[in-house]
Amino acid sequence: MIKIPETDPVLKYNHLLRSRYGETDQMGYVYYGRYLEFFEVARTEMIRSLGFSYSKLEQEGVMLPVIYSQIEYKSPIFYDEEMNIEVSVFEKPLVRLETFYRVYTERNDGPHVLGQVNLCFTDSNTRRPCKAPDHFLAHLENQADR
Repeated sequence: MIKIPETDPVLKYNHLLRSRYGETDQMGYVYYGRYLEFFEVARTEMIRSLGFSYSKLEQEGVMLPVIYSQIEYKSPIFYDEEMNIEVSVFEKPLVRLETFYRVYTERNDGPHVLGQVNLCFTDSNTRRPCKAPDHFLAHLENQADR
């Protein structure tokens, strides 16, 4: 069971995405394996909202591989439903970036899906964990102050 912290996040971002036909299974439900892709899209846009992109991190020699993921399915999402994917970060990252997800539609009061994805800041040359870049942390703090 996913335990999303009950404290205020240091960063919260909402991304709207509509489920497409090719993402559904024979039952008309969004295929369960697609949610990690949806999380990645929302996380990428969350980082972009901080003022830079994943590609900038990579150009600077920092990668963010996934080291842990977990999904809890509450109820299905259907073809052509607009999803609100809420991404939350509750702790300022040092080496690990822990992200939590809630996926909503207008059809449900509660979330359809909960998720957690942890990533590790990694030096692209050595492939060893490294500290989060200072400018990433500064952008995160600036966003949190808003």
